[in-house]
Amino acid sequence: MKYDKLFVNGKIFTSDKDSPYAEAIAVKDGRIAWVGSNADAAALRSEAEEIIDLGGRRMLPGFVDCHMHAMLLADFATQISALPPAIDSIKELVDNISEKREAQGPDAWIRGWGYDEGKLAEHRAPNRYDLDRGCSDAPVFVMRICAHMCAVNSYVLDMAGITKDTPDPEGGKIGRDENGEPDGLLYETAMRLAMDLMPKQTDEKIARDFVALGEILLSQGLTTVSDMEENEIDRYSEIYDKASALGFKNRLAAYSAYHLIRKHGPQLITEDPSFNADGMFRISGIKLLGDGSVSGRTAWCDSPYLPVNEEDTAVEYGMPVCSEEEIKEALAFCKAHKCQLSIHVMGAKAIDRAVDLTWQEKNWMPDGIPAIRLEHVAMPTETAMERAAASDMAWSTQPVFVYAEIESYLKNLPGSTVKASYPVAKWLDMGIRTSLSSDAPATSWSTPSDPFVNLKSAVTRKAWDGTDTGQEHRIDIETAISLYTAEAAPFVGFTDVGMLKPGYAADFIILDRDILDIPSDEIDQVKVLETWINGEKVYER
Repeated sequence: MKYDKLFVNGKIFTSDKDSPYAEAIAVKDGRIAWVGSNADAAALRSEAEEIIDLGGRRMLPGFVDCHMHAMLLADFATQISALPPAIDSIKELVDNISEKREAQGPDAWIRGWGYDEGKLAEHRAPNRYDLDRGCSDAPVFVMRICAHMCAVNSYVLDMAGITKDTPDPEGGKIGRDENGEPDGLLYETAMRLAMDLMPKQTDEKIARDFVALGEILLSQGLTTVSDMEENEIDRYSEIYDKASALGFKNRLAAYSAYHLIRKHGPQLITEDPSFNADGMFRISGIKLLGDGSVSGRTAWCDSPYLPVNEEDTAVEYGMPVCSEEEIKEALAFCKAHKCQLSIHVMGAKAIDRAVDLTWQEKNWMPDGIPAIRLEHVAMPTETAMERAAASDMAWSTQPVFVYAEIESYLKNLPGSTVKASYPVAKWLDMGIRTSLSSDAPATSWSTPSDPFVNLKSAVTRKAWDGTDTGQEHRIDIETAISLYTAEAAPFVGFTDVGMLKPGYAADFIILDRDILDIPSDEIDQVKVLETWINGEKVYER
């Protein structure tokens, strides 16, 4: 037979600019072999081993999340979730910690993730004294949703030797109370003081967590995902192989944290067999943190954050997390080893610095893969946008932040600044290479990797509570899908996925309703009925 499968009677959006709509596709050896109309498909029926009637259902390319933290997301799924609806207050968090302590006994780490003071009843971050009430005889570590700060109990502070006299590390800050004592909040690089004390997980546990995560990702239509700034790079290929053997099916691209390269040397990635490889797993480059987060008030801005309260007289602009010299070093490393450079930048000053140091570089990667990626880019200046439009760099952004974290954004920034953030429509008009992604789990949503929530935010420019987040920056649903598929795939080094086009991998999803023909307010209600990778069904609702 000429074709393994022929799909007919569908509403197909291909994400291929040259031929965006179709009714039928044919698959051979895991690849798209033909795309066309039902009328033309009639002549192919005798050449197909199997004919699948889509019954008028909408088919899309599989989503490509080019900026998430897969290993972190897999690990977080095993921890206390500090997000609504599970937890709505510090009191409930303390109760959960106490229950966890009783269940597992002394000394073992108690870990949680996802707190967002904007969504907690007390409207503040949990501190050491709160966590001590839940557990005082074992280490407690709770990550803020942005993953740029955390709260720890007194036990962890003692383990780390953090006292009133401990200086702030470069690129970080130790939170302190009115008496100068550590309050249990650790910002940016200061988090490593606690994280370096945690026992290392076994490859087997990480692999099992990946398999569990994979089922969630497939149910959301995510066929290709990423791991930005992961911290197990010296054995990541082995972990992926173990996870794959246990049933993990997604394509995955990983980026090493640059501080690990500085510490251990380039061989951490350059000697890995998956470095710039063409298979289901690849190590694509390195990731550098330029600043922090808007919701955590550590994004490095060119105008000050709003006061925390009426008594607050501090003037805060956020902070740089890396130095200019580190950016130059990382750039030289990536050029020498022909891999991608990814830089996290949210505030205007961090964005300007990264753009200034990189925008004139010519792309050294093959096949349309961007050599330089800027991540998030919440508040770019006009100069930064103009330079990006004139350059070969690419911007990966997440409109879901203003959707899910609107309380924190409005608490920290003027409303006009919030509405002007993540101006995706303007970037596209200017010709800036752009993609959409989730940054999961680093956003205040109980299903942080869900692409439909992100699509809804980009199309409606409204927050979850209806707040206007900038109507002039809306994009249409076809554009949003393309930014999550065809445009996103090369961002992570996969050049043969993201489109339903002859020669591309047969990675696609079938939806329960027509996402191109429903009110935009209902986009987040869309469900995936089936997910296919390499022409094989890997998920069915």
